[in-house]
Amino acid sequence: MTTLRGSYSVLITPMTDDQDINIDGLKENIEWQIENGVKGICVTGSTGEFASLTREERLEIAEVSVAQVNGRIPCMVGTASESTKETILYTRHAQDIGADGVLIINPYYYKPSFEDIFLHFKAISEVVDIPIMLYNNPGHSGVDMSPELIVRLSKLKNVDYIKDASGDLRRVADIKRLSNGNITIFCGGEDLAFQNFLLGATGWICVCGNIVPEVATNLFELVNQNKHEEANELFEKYYPLLDMLENSPKAIQIVKKSLEFMGLPAGPCRFPRQPLSMEESDSLKILLKELEII
Repeated sequence: MTTLRGSYSVLITPMTDDQDINIDGLKENIEWQIENGVKGICVTGSTGEFASLTREERLEIAEVSVAQVNGRIPCMVGTASESTKETILYTRHAQDIGADGVLIINPYYYKPSFEDIFLHFKAISEVVDIPIMLYNNPGHSGVDMSPELIVRLSKLKNVDYIKDASGDLRRVADIKRLSNGNITIFCGGEDLAFQNFLLGATGWICVCGNIVPEVATNLFELVNQNKHEEANELFEKYYPLLDMLENSPKAIQIVKKSLEFMGLPAGPCRFPRQPLSMEESDSLKILLKELEII
């Protein structure tokens, strides 16, 4: 199995003006990511608007992405769904098409108990043989998976990774200590990535990688080369963008508008997500110019 490590861009789903999936645009963005040195990608994640896509669209995006990457870098697929049955369907499909791993947030509507979550992932792990990355994002799922639960889950077959977006820096140390290093930790936030790396996170599923994949890659590599001062300077330079992507309620719209400014396929978000206002768009353009992205 592929070892997952480094900065992975969690890609947007480009759309046409009619909010249909732009498959050619997806392929173009994947090529641009690879050309800019990203270590891996993830499709149909939160940034890819997975909850707003039909089953057919999700399956097509996964198939096209894995085929387009063609083994050049790891390609992960988000396979989360509200039901265990549906999640298994997406996860089996990802395995069948040759994805390098799956990213799965816990059921996110009815606020499952820890036992519900354990049984959910247990059922998934028993019927597939593909690396599973847990996704802890209490802001989106309504449940904060404790370090103890994560360690318990890590004992299941193929559950080898955790993307933590809790915003609690103690999580990295707690999970490492309680698991004896038996689960690999990926940073799941934008505005604390540098700190996560210092504490021992060995990967990053990042939104900013859509816009600055080379920056996301360099930040991780600098920390791992013990060039902490250089890494901190890079982090501080891009912090205004990272903070915006982490804390704005319109993060996906910000990414898509940024790519539009950069001349890359993006298009609108699927409704009910509304576009940026003129004022928001102008402020974003100013920031991107200051950072010399456009």
